[in-house]
Amino acid sequence: MRSISSRGLAGAAALATALTVVATASPASAVPEPLRYVALGDSYSAGSGVWPPDPQASPLCLRTTKNYPHVIAAAVGANLEDVTCGAAETKHFYTSQYPGVPAQLDAVTAEADLVTLTIGGNDNGVFIGAIVACGTAGAATLGYGSPCKNIYGSYFDNQVDATTYPAVKKALQDIHTKAPNASVAILGYPSILPATKGCFTKMPIAQGDVPYLNNLQSHLNSVVRQAASETGTTFVDLAAASVGRDACAPIGTRWIEPVLFGTNTVPVHPNALGEAGMADRTLAVLGL
Repeated sequence: MRSISSRGLAGAAALATALTVVATASPASAVPEPLRYVALGDSYSAGSGVWPPDPQASPLCLRTTKNYPHVIAAAVGANLEDVTCGAAETKHFYTSQYPGVPAQLDAVTAEADLVTLTIGGNDNGVFIGAIVACGTAGAATLGYGSPCKNIYGSYFDNQVDATTYPAVKKALQDIHTKAPNASVAILGYPSILPATKGCFTKMPIAQGDVPYLNNLQSHLNSVVRQAASETGTTFVDLAAASVGRDACAPIGTRWIEPVLFGTNTVPVHPNALGEAGMADRTLAVLGL
């Protein structure tokens, strides 16, 4: 029988050791850790009005497990910390919104890999306040004319520039400071009304005030985009993606539920389809 030299034994042992290291180490190193994902924001982030409620949230926040953060987290296998809360303003990133609900920025740490948010629409009640005000004015004229524009003029737009823009910009700066290695994305607001003609029986806005409110929403989204650009934040534009999916569209198509004859417990907010659409758009923009 042919003998095996000591050099051959040593080589075989080295090869076996190397193969063992590769076999045991490669699979472990090939599995990345889940993204550490923090979700912030208002009712459009929380999915207020969509069933089922999130058992981890305060009932006052009206948060659902079908909001866009949950959809994103499920799609990428992320570890999600969702602190979104209905009716949140940017000031609630720094102060408690309700008893037992901490300031939202408390959830953001240096370990975060991804942060998303939708915020600004509630600041000083400007945008939601405009919808309520225009609905009241429109009901008084039975849908004719532009009573809301006649009453308020540039008031709401001035508030967006004076208060919403600087508040959103500061919040984004502070998120980046607390999570310097995270990807941060802020979503714009999806279309609530059609471009021109409304649907007075479902959204009691006077015909002439439909473009007035659309211009206000475009203005709000533009200052959010500007704040994002100036802070190195990704802006997720939902304007094009939500065309034809406004509150006047039929069930199964619309992303936003109307004031009357809607399916959500909270009107003028995204339904489950809308939250899923917001998630899909965010995933595409972030390349996840």
